[in-house]
Amino acid sequence: MKFERKSGVLLHPTSLPGKYGIGTIGKEAYKFIDWLVLGNQTLWQVLPLGPTGYGDSPYASFSTYAGNPLLIDLESLVEKNWASSSVLKTPDYIKKDGNVDFGAVVWWKMPVLNECAEFFLNNASEEDLKMYKIFCKEKSSWLDKFAAFMSIKQFYDKKAETEKPASSMWHTYWEPALAKCDESAIKEWEKNHKNEIENIKIIQFFFDYQWNGLKKYANEKGISLIGDIPIFVAPDSADVWSNQKLFQLDENGRPNCVAGVPPDYFCATGQLWGNPLYDWDAMKAEKYQWWINRIKRIYELTDVLRIDHFRGFEAYWSVPAGEETAINGKWVKGPGIDLFKAIKKKLGDIPVIAEDLGVITDEVKKLRDDCNFPGMKVLQFAFSPDEVREHGMTNYFQPHMFDTSNCVMYTGTHDNDTLQGWLENCNEEQSLLVAQYIEGKALSAEKVESMIKNGQLRKNMIKAALASTAVFAIVPLQDILGTDNSGRMNQPATTGCNWTWRFNGKELKDSYAQELKFLSQLYGRNIK
Repeated sequence: MKFERKSGVLLHPTSLPGKYGIGTIGKEAYKFIDWLVLGNQTLWQVLPLGPTGYGDSPYASFSTYAGNPLLIDLESLVEKNWASSSVLKTPDYIKKDGNVDFGAVVWWKMPVLNECAEFFLNNASEEDLKMYKIFCKEKSSWLDKFAAFMSIKQFYDKKAETEKPASSMWHTYWEPALAKCDESAIKEWEKNHKNEIENIKIIQFFFDYQWNGLKKYANEKGISLIGDIPIFVAPDSADVWSNQKLFQLDENGRPNCVAGVPPDYFCATGQLWGNPLYDWDAMKAEKYQWWINRIKRIYELTDVLRIDHFRGFEAYWSVPAGEETAINGKWVKGPGIDLFKAIKKKLGDIPVIAEDLGVITDEVKKLRDDCNFPGMKVLQFAFSPDEVREHGMTNYFQPHMFDTSNCVMYTGTHDNDTLQGWLENCNEEQSLLVAQYIEGKALSAEKVESMIKNGQLRKNMIKAALASTAVFAIVPLQDILGTDNSGRMNQPATTGCNWTWRFNGKELKDSYAQELKFLSQLYGRNIK
């Protein structure tokens, strides 16, 4: 699918300001859209929207279909008379400003959302209840199993608090028939847990209703939403539990092999992700319907899709289960073009961005190009002094070296330092290389240091991204605001300190929007 020349901003909704401890899809999200409009931007990219679990990562969700309940806006529920105004009172431990404390937010907000669900069921109008029933019917293909999974999981997680098993995962701790997703056992469970399952479905209805309203508002303002899905799904998810035959699992539901990436220059032991791997033969036998349904759902929520770790469709790194590192893995061929032909047959020419970062082979490039998907260029990756000494200024992340405009230019991603933080951490040789490339002239080290401190070099790197030939240019909001590394979203291979950044509403100045507007108009982006 051919993209038009556009630019926009990367910001996950949890990073929005607000007084309820976490960003939501309420009024602050609408204000952010208005700010994008002021800046003549037409793209808003988010991270995966699913309900997060251990580690709070949006890339390890309990469901690839469901929405994150923590994003639901309570004030909007009260305005719709779907909740009592009493739910707006927050305990002292919920921070009004600053980064997200996920533990505190979950502890407070999930019981509150259950209260809201019960209020809705008892007080909503007939018209609203009918709308909810239609939602349940239309989404039953994933909603029923998700609600059952979360209900069972909540029961066994609570039980584990006293029994303290080695793991409370479904394949190690649940009653065997439930772990195997036996239909008769699930029906019996549903019969005995009607109220909590109903609440889970109502909470998903809340998310869907609010997100669809936000998407409609964005689209009417000329803004497209870019969604994101990881290639793999979390082991502790309704996706794996309810589709066990589509994954490489043993008879007890335990993975035979897990996902990761091999050792490289950055990590001598590779990265052991632990996701269960797909049984691609089983997927193909079902004409890839699971993937078609998954992608169809994403396009209900967003307009463009970024697929994380695209290279895994050509070949994936398979590590035997039980290994402590990724060293002993091997490359195994993926479905390749066959999958995307099946998707295209059912869904047509869908707009996809392929995350093609890392060690990319000619076979991966061919798959990306055969699908006609734009890949990614990250400006921070363009300035390695070692590469320059060996090869000169021929790094394919440098705007003058792009071999095609069918790519998406990022100043950085959620896995990188913020642009300001990255510049502050560059050594003198690298920062001089960056500045002289961006400014197009010789500079002294003292001058470069000054340009970093006053933000001039950061701003000119954003200018370079928008000026590039890439069809899309995306800038994380942190880079626009000049946030240092305190605003970094994720440090790969770490847990407990990621995904928490939020900006203060006062930081979103109109002057920043005006600067973006000038650049997008100057470089022919977002022409309406």
